[in-house]
Amino acid sequence: MGIQVTILGSGSSGNCALIETDQTAVLVDAGLSHRQITQRLAGIQRSLADIDAILLTHEHSDHTNALAVIGKHNTIPVYANRLTAEEVKTEAGVQISWRLFTTGSAFEIGDLAIEPFSIPHDASDPVGFTLRDATHTVAFVTDLGHATKLVVERIRNVDMVVLESNHDIKLLQDDTIRPWATKQRIMSRHGHLSNDDAATVIGEVISGKLRHIVLAHLSRDCNRPELAQKAVEEKLKLTGANHVHVAVAHQHQPTPTVTL
Repeated sequence: MGIQVTILGSGSSGNCALIETDQTAVLVDAGLSHRQITQRLAGIQRSLADIDAILLTHEHSDHTNALAVIGKHNTIPVYANRLTAEEVKTEAGVQISWRLFTTGSAFEIGDLAIEPFSIPHDASDPVGFTLRDATHTVAFVTDLGHATKLVVERIRNVDMVVLESNHDIKLLQDDTIRPWATKQRIMSRHGHLSNDDAATVIGEVISGKLRHIVLAHLSRDCNRPELAQKAVEEKLKLTGANHVHVAVAHQHQPTPTVTL
């Protein structure tokens, strides 16, 4: 079936995605609640019993929220680098089956080759991932303040990229809820990508191979799906990349499954 990608949910309140091949199924992050992950997997005829591993990008709760409950009821291996694993807090007595990787060193789970790479974010050792089978590659970069040369290199020549498009700059600046210090953190080089930032990244990595872009981790208050999609689609139009499909991940429902 090639690689199938379903974003179970993505946004400020929780992030989790399912990547499947004929032999392997992994979650990238587990930041939704255990109940939400279970229900959304059931909605596509899957369950946690089908999952071979969970990959963690970093320790923030919107990426790790379900780990404690999963640890009580399942023995799914959780792959993370050492600093991320050390930062994850769970209830006393909850055992997580850690599998530690080194950032920058590839490893395999079933028929998936996985490469974690450093990204700039306000966490201990945050990473993005590329996941590759025999013919296709998917990249995940969902929390980063700017795209380094390494990030651009890693997500160039992929078939699909799940990319953060966190905020619209004007909506964030005009927001009356967040204090200025929080806004500065979000807009910093270790914060989150704006819609314009995401469009710029896409302009740098566009190729004939890229077929699918999913914009992820949208702010509930400081973004709108149509604004994120418009920014990236305008960049694609300028480059003549009419072959690329753009979708926006939602917080409260899965995206349609993409099959590569």
